[in-house]
Amino acid sequence: MDIGHKIKQLRIKNALTLEELASRSELTKGFLSQLERDLTSPSISTLNDVLEALGTTLAEFFSEVEEEKLVFTQEDFFVDEREGSVLHWIVPNAQKNDMEPILLELEEGATSQVISPHDGEEFGYVLQGKVLLINGEQEYVVKKGETFYITGKYTHYLKNDVKSKAKILWITTPPLF
Repeated sequence: MDIGHKIKQLRIKNALTLEELASRSELTKGFLSQLERDLTSPSISTLNDVLEALGTTLAEFFSEVEEEKLVFTQEDFFVDEREGSVLHWIVPNAQKNDMEPILLELEEGATSQVISPHDGEEFGYVLQGKVLLINGEQEYVVKKGETFYITGKYTHYLKNDVKSKAKILWITTPPLF
């Protein structure tokens, strides 16, 4: 851990000058400058004084919070090929989230997984082709550029009954796939 750099970031975040931090921590401006440039190392007591002046604790300062990944590339996707369909999990480990987006590809005549009734909602956006949405006893044609939004009240699935591939962005809450 780069202690000096982290202290400088905290000082800047708190909108303090070196002089102000020196006054608050009862240390010299020169010492703090060397500390921020990693030219010197503080004792635990001195570091504690600096962190207190910055409004934090030793425990918070040294806790390693892993930054949450927000952007995913195709290398992050998990792909599962099934009979005539390909599921792309486009947000890794989405099962831990409140919603789960997948990219579903359906070849001619293929159907998606049949989803039993559940407490939740689902949204789909047809990116390519057209599909038949079977929701309980009802059937709906959903074409490229169109969307569907359903509750999990009925058994439902998608079917590609045309001669070209269909691609659908499908988002469920809670995660189902």
